[in-house]
Amino acid sequence: MAWTSALLLLLSASAESQAIHPRPPRKPSIISVDSKAPSDAGIPLEAFVSYSIEFSSFPDFAGNASHPNTFSNNLLNNLGNLTGTKPYIRVGGNTQDYAVFNSSLLDLATIGIVDPAKSPDYPTTLTFGPKYFQSYHTWPDVKFVHGFNLGRNSTAARNALIESVSYACEALAGRLLYWELGNEPDLYSTSSQGAVRPPNWNERWYVHQWLHWTRAIRKAMEKSCPGLASEKEYKYYAPSFANTDATLDPLITWQDGIDKDKDIAVITTHNYISGAEVPGVTLQGTLMNHSSTVESIRPQLNESRLLSALPDRLNPGLPFIMGETNSLYNQGRPGLSNTFGATLWGVDFNLWCATNSIQRVHMHQGTNYRYQAWQPIETNITSKGTKAPYYGSIAVAAFMGDIVTEAPSIVNLPLADEQESAYAAYVDGKLDRVIVINMMEYNATKPNKYINHYPRPVERYEFQLPESCAGKADVQWLMANGSDAITGVTYDGYSYNYELENGMPVRLQNVTRGQTVPVAENGKMWVDVPRSSAAIVRLRK
Repeated sequence: MAWTSALLLLLSASAESQAIHPRPPRKPSIISVDSKAPSDAGIPLEAFVSYSIEFSSFPDFAGNASHPNTFSNNLLNNLGNLTGTKPYIRVGGNTQDYAVFNSSLLDLATIGIVDPAKSPDYPTTLTFGPKYFQSYHTWPDVKFVHGFNLGRNSTAARNALIESVSYACEALAGRLLYWELGNEPDLYSTSSQGAVRPPNWNERWYVHQWLHWTRAIRKAMEKSCPGLASEKEYKYYAPSFANTDATLDPLITWQDGIDKDKDIAVITTHNYISGAEVPGVTLQGTLMNHSSTVESIRPQLNESRLLSALPDRLNPGLPFIMGETNSLYNQGRPGLSNTFGATLWGVDFNLWCATNSIQRVHMHQGTNYRYQAWQPIETNITSKGTKAPYYGSIAVAAFMGDIVTEAPSIVNLPLADEQESAYAAYVDGKLDRVIVINMMEYNATKPNKYINHYPRPVERYEFQLPESCAGKADVQWLMANGSDAITGVTYDGYSYNYELENGMPVRLQNVTRGQTVPVAENGKMWVDVPRSSAAIVRLRK
């Protein structure tokens, strides 16, 4: 049964479907939602929905002067139309610290050598030339974070870093958000792809190198782009730590004076919920699991609290963001990171971040990566197209709304089951919308114990809203055939597939949309949400 017809059946006859539910029906608990946002609600920054793109992959995603990648730009426009700002793009990742500039490389943007023993997914020897910087001109109204190489420590690499500064600053004039120096330097002495610092690498040594090279970059910039080298404009994302069991402690880094020159604008951290090759990783137990997400982000929240507790002279008092993240490190696992289940994980992960004052999230991607939001070009490994996780970005952007006009306050609504989550958004201090994410696994393509015997199960969610919300509410669905689906995803009846309109929204006539639910005079409201789907409920004003 197609999910569209199943959804119509479930919503029109939920009592009947609940009666034959394969799992014993539960008595829904009442989800109470306050009329006003609490004082500690999370408030996102503009471009909350943003991306991090692997340095070596950036020309594939953006194109160049003669062949701009309009597909990628259309996908970014879709998000900008929802949130008021196109996503900010951080150009970096592991290959940022492998990239060595060569001004004599004129015909190609990059030359890379892939060593499968180190990584089959990207080059660990990478040269880039002036043509690389054309890619910064192909996406109108996008701001970028450009990543400089700190990892390579040879004299040639250091000289190349300084030589690249004039090209970078000239290309990014009017497009620059901030700079970044080094990707995950806390792993420099332990990286499985080859250590670039000795075992005694520590915070004080890192801070010394950070200060030395940020000052050298600024000095070079003063010659080529003095406006960008000013005290106001010369700013960084930092420290960009992996925050795993690594060698550097971010708190000590700040105590040792990383921001001595006051050139850090945003505190950025990285997070991956688990690894592609880690035993025991599953869709339901790892990704479609709110408890797993909460535990994964706990170290970052602890870091944020510790930094806030530093004495005034050391307390950075800066926005705290997720500068690189996605489902499973090592570029994701097929059958997990590219599925609709990972889409639902992305919605929950992003909104849990927002609730906890992680004010922007850059979802990482690269050419042929399994967890990517879209594949920008055709390769012999992956077809060009919009991937399931992109729809998670769409749903988060739709829930956030126009952040530029009115930044929402985001609040988590605790639920009893770790396979579900819910959030509320307040605008101008008043309740505006709620989202329910049902992460209970429902397989579409793999054998499902109940698929031939029962309709797709639903769960009923009952809300106690403020009485002022009485009337009707509009429901928008994030839906696919099941949690293991990798295609056929829609949001509110729209597809953003490359094959239809090059990534622009296309209304599908065979997909249900335009549904409403009543809100009683006493504020009672319920919505039935099929397993492995999400619903945004917008209250009418």
